[in-house]
Amino acid sequence: MTDGRRPEAPLWLLGLFTFSGPVGMHVFVPALASAARDLHAPAAELQLTVSLYILGLAAGQLVYGPLSDRFGRRPALLAGLVLFTAASLAGLVAPDARALIVARFLQAFGGCAGLVLARAIVRDTSVGHDAARRMALLNLVVTAGPAIAPILGGLLAALWGWRTILLGLAALGLANLALAVWALPETRPNLARVAASTHLRAYLALLGSRRFLGYAVGGGCATTSLYAFLASAPFLFVDRLHVPPARLGLFLALLVSGIWLGSLIASRIIMAFPLRKFLVGANGLSVLGAVAFLALVLADRATVAGVVGAMFVFSVGVGAAAPAALTQAISGDPRVTGSASGLYGAMQMVVGAALVALAGLGADPALASALVLVLSGVVAQTAFWIAAGDLNADRAQQLTAP
Repeated sequence: MTDGRRPEAPLWLLGLFTFSGPVGMHVFVPALASAARDLHAPAAELQLTVSLYILGLAAGQLVYGPLSDRFGRRPALLAGLVLFTAASLAGLVAPDARALIVARFLQAFGGCAGLVLARAIVRDTSVGHDAARRMALLNLVVTAGPAIAPILGGLLAALWGWRTILLGLAALGLANLALAVWALPETRPNLARVAASTHLRAYLALLGSRRFLGYAVGGGCATTSLYAFLASAPFLFVDRLHVPPARLGLFLALLVSGIWLGSLIASRIIMAFPLRKFLVGANGLSVLGAVAFLALVLADRATVAGVVGAMFVFSVGVGAAAPAALTQAISGDPRVTGSASGLYGAMQMVVGAALVALAGLGADPALASALVLVLSGVVAQTAFWIAAGDLNADRAQQLTAP
């Protein structure tokens, strides 16, 4: 127990719950072509199984957070795992592409419960630097998912067909459900057990909080801006730097390893610094990498080694900043920790989608993505400053209150 009152959920268990949602998205990508052939559907229609999956992840996070604040983390998570498992089985027997698309959306809607509630449970059972350290360890699992899921999905599809991927996801859902029933305690604080009207007022206050919005928008810019580069990477590496398409995945995997390294560093040293200063420093490292990338593009000196090096520095900063930003964002009102976690995740996806769209503007993808990375880093630093100022104002008000 962290505070003598609330049981602490095992971190390895929260990692498994967090793993389900992101893995479910990435593991199916290698099977899109074979599923399209088997279901006699165009490739564009099967791509909806990925895009609508992302939509399901975003929408679900807005639902599970408030539900967990009202009814508890455990029942909300169990409901999500049941939906994830049932939708995986529905996708397994889907007779056509439309049925598969619906099943995938519902699968994401259920799978994101672990993503939202694992973060809320960490915040329920730890505070301050300890919460940030545990968030960093949890982020290692989230980062590992996109790295290994496509490889696993490709192997399953090649050996036994694309439907075995859905069978594997159903098995993962059942295993997580059994573990949740067996080992997951209820961690929602007593303060959260209040009337629904009180939750609504607290949620509206969250939407109007400069502190939350500052850390949420800043965290989104600091962490999902990498998507803007990933969307432009094929054009930069293949068309401009003449990298063989088969080697592109290797360079992108290096960037993922940078996020993993940043999370690992955060888990080891974050206790030694004030959270706000650590967050600003981590994002500053990303800005440094982004400026180096922009300089290479503007000087027309972009090389594979130079771009990968600059973006590796950027991704290390992303991995280090992510747990600190999340911890600061959801550390306000304990009555809406789940809601804050879900809203933070949904805002991350919205910000990421907007940054990807911005990176698609203009005739030069490399220049556009470099400008987006620098701009998002500056916006993130500004947002963190605004959020910290709101927190200091709250503290001053508390000190001067009669």
